[in-house]
Amino acid sequence: MKTFQIVMINVIAVDSIRTLPFSAELGFSLVFFYLLATAFFLLPSGLVAAELGTGWPNTGGIYVWVREAFGKRASLSIIWLNWIYNVFWYPTIMALIAGIITYFFNPDLAQNKTYMAWMILALFWGATLINLFGMKVSAFVSTLGALIGTILPMLVITIFGCMWLGGKGPMQIQFSWETFFPDLSHLGNLAFLSSVLFGLLGLEMSATHAAEMKNPQKDYPKAIFISVGIILATIVFASLAIAIVVPQKNLSLVTGILQAFFIFFHAYHVEWMVPFIAGCIILGGLSGVSAWIIGPTKGLMVAAADGSLPKFLSKHTKQNVPVNVLILQAVIVSILCLAFVWMPTVNSSFWLLSQITAQLALIVYVGLFVSGIRLRYKQGEVKRSFHIPGGKVLG
Repeated sequence: MKTFQIVMINVIAVDSIRTLPFSAELGFSLVFFYLLATAFFLLPSGLVAAELGTGWPNTGGIYVWVREAFGKRASLSIIWLNWIYNVFWYPTIMALIAGIITYFFNPDLAQNKTYMAWMILALFWGATLINLFGMKVSAFVSTLGALIGTILPMLVITIFGCMWLGGKGPMQIQFSWETFFPDLSHLGNLAFLSSVLFGLLGLEMSATHAAEMKNPQKDYPKAIFISVGIILATIVFASLAIAIVVPQKNLSLVTGILQAFFIFFHAYHVEWMVPFIAGCIILGGLSGVSAWIIGPTKGLMVAAADGSLPKFLSKHTKQNVPVNVLILQAVIVSILCLAFVWMPTVNSSFWLLSQITAQLALIVYVGLFVSGIRLRYKQGEVKRSFHIPGGKVLG
């Protein structure tokens, strides 16, 4: 594989419009948070996964890596967490899609808990059905949607943000050294940091392809750094574009990006672009779910085949789709949708599920890093097409 292909896989896996309203709430300090998260999480996770993926390129990913490092019991715990944090994530991304759909007929429904719950159910079961047809269909939807539905809207809103700055429009945030550095002594800011980290998950997805590169020792790190640059730029600039025009007190965690687009489109008299952008974002959200919905379930399928889970979970179709796990997952997500009925507001339920997801996900990544260190010492003789530079000191 070429460097460009790896870069595109990374960008598609990590970039997500869902994280932009969260980031925009941080104001100018979001730049500090993302630089910090990139240096201590995004880059290291990509490099560790590259070494493990080229040393143990078996189907199952992190389940196999943790099993080789610490045994089946530990690997089962990690793959379960890897699956369950995605289960908590699905209602939040579906909430984004359901909220944006309301702009085609009644925007007030974005705060209607009954509508949100039923729409999330319909969207998720639809995405599950798509994945039951196999990876070819899922991959096509994911690739098309990521390019048109994620990267394009981020570029468009960044351009409008630059125009807004150049035209000296009213600013909702201040750009200064004081607003750049957050007060990390407040627990609320630390909670924001976990959400930022969660928004950067997924760089390890391309690790299993590193062995297919002509010169992985040289080309894979280059692809990682290029990917990080693109991901960081698109998320940071798109988030800032939202922050400068939408007052924080009015910012919706579900439809914040459309709030910003409406302000930009009205100011520059291009309201006709609203349906186009809304359609792109919906497609991007669905493609993101399609890309993630089957990955962790395959890990559970491998664990079942390995004897760590009940055998019925290893059942798969001719296209190697873990049908029983997918159905079980859809049922659990359906139950979680009740959170949108129980919680006082859509924003509060969205925030709760996102925080649970972020914290569970970070435990999985602790397992990833610890396994990388353990296998460097325990099975150092295993051939890897890519090694983290710096030997055992950095590896």
